Amino acid sequence: MGSPISNVRPKPDKVLVDIADYVAGYTIRSKEAYDTARYCLIDTLGCGLEALGYPACTKLLGPIVPGTVVPHGAKVPGTQFQLDPVQAAFNIGTMIRWLDFNDTWLAAEWGHPSDNLGGILAVADYLSRKAVSAGKKPLLMKEVLTAMIKAHEIQGVIALENAFNRVGLDHVVLVKVATTAVVTKMLGGTKDEIMNAVSNAWIDGQSLRTYRHAPNTGSRKSWAAGDATSRGVRLSLMALRGEMGYPSALTAKVWGFYDALFRGNEFRFQRPYGSYVMEHVLFKISFPAEFHSQTAVECAMALHGKLRKMGRNTDDIRKITVRTHEAAIRIIDKKGPLNNPADRDHCIQYMIAVPLIFGRLTAADYEDSVAADLRIDALREKIVCVEDPQFTKDYHDPEKRSIANGLTVEFKDGTKLPEVKVEYPIGHRRRRKEGMPVLVEKFRTNLARRFPAKQQKDILDVCLDGKKLAEMAAHEFVDLFVI
Repeated sequence: MGSPISNVRPKPDKVLVDIADYVAGYTIRSKEAYDTARYCLIDTLGCGLEALGYPACTKLLGPIVPGTVVPHGAKVPGTQFQLDPVQAAFNIGTMIRWLDFNDTWLAAEWGHPSDNLGGILAVADYLSRKAVSAGKKPLLMKEVLTAMIKAHEIQGVIALENAFNRVGLDHVVLVKVATTAVVTKMLGGTKDEIMNAVSNAWIDGQSLRTYRHAPNTGSRKSWAAGDATSRGVRLSLMALRGEMGYPSALTAKVWGFYDALFRGNEFRFQRPYGSYVMEHVLFKISFPAEFHSQTAVECAMALHGKLRKMGRNTDDIRKITVRTHEAAIRIIDKKGPLNNPADRDHCIQYMIAVPLIFGRLTAADYEDSVAADLRIDALREKIVCVEDPQFTKDYHDPEKRSIANGLTVEFKDGTKLPEVKVEYPIGHRRRRKEGMPVLVEKFRTNLARRFPAKQQKDILDVCLDGKKLAEMAAHEFVDLFVI
């Protein structure tokens, strides 16, 4: 007979303790982190406003029961919805992720840390309105920025060394965990309540990456993060009502996350939690393209200009060789038919072909009307990806974190152009001085899609003034975005 199973409740897993200690006790002192968080806030909201022009997105928004309005509930920017914070988090999270245009983090695992804004902003708005209705002080936007920095850090630091994609799990598990942690703190949770909530996030059942990969790529990848951030809010609210946690959620033999879902491996950590991720986060400034292709699109835009100057077009091309990194090959090197916009914005060949032909790459270029152009698929067939081991090494180097791509065009007459290479995309930390003015212009463009001129000005007056934004009540900030 075997030994009886011990029913002695263990101490909480170190991963849970470290997250709770960081969220509850760490003070963010980095000016760069706060400055970057402000840019991240406006860019993320701008991406959501652009997505409101797409019926495939807006059909998922609003209350679960049509017509429901929640007193003192959270408002959804760019709409007239006022919802409970869980459903508002889904709405905001879905909007901001829909077009694959918000920020990105690349490491052993990938993801988009600003996905957490869905839960953070919904809860901040709800708490601020609730406080004012009770005659108390509102929650300020400084707390939103702080929560963003910490959510970025939790998601990004775990992602540095731990590849959830390698075991078939989607990166939105980290959105759920990060949102749960910071939102529990925003709601007034103690360290124990943060650990209880986060433990439930780890054992909650996780999304598979099925919807991100051929032959099943589909629109769930555009609402999966909204689902994850809203679930984080739900688990946080339950913890604040006294719902118990599970101290060995990760390490329990057989039944814990490590054994059940991570092939028995424990998480590895490269660095403690601080403000590193927000400081180094990558912005998608110019192109709504999966981030491993961002520099390839920059190269393609440059080559489009060269072809025009030479009086040539893509019909003259025999082959295009893409020198790239391993992650790009594994995720977006795709042959065969592309069935929908979600399929196309995860195909590096498509994201190179469109700018080479048209000299642009916008969200609309993934729609069926553009994809029907026969030149695109003809050019896709000529594009071949080859891994450069140095590119892969630099991609993982914490001092570089490059996302390099190089394109070489060969013509049918046997001539070829010198390789066009871009190592760091415009949204990289090394190009902040160049990139942030362009990011602001992207935000202006997105505001103009939704609001009249005076409202645009009112929003910009706050968003471009760091001190004014930080001191503004969260609900007043959100009210600026109501139509």
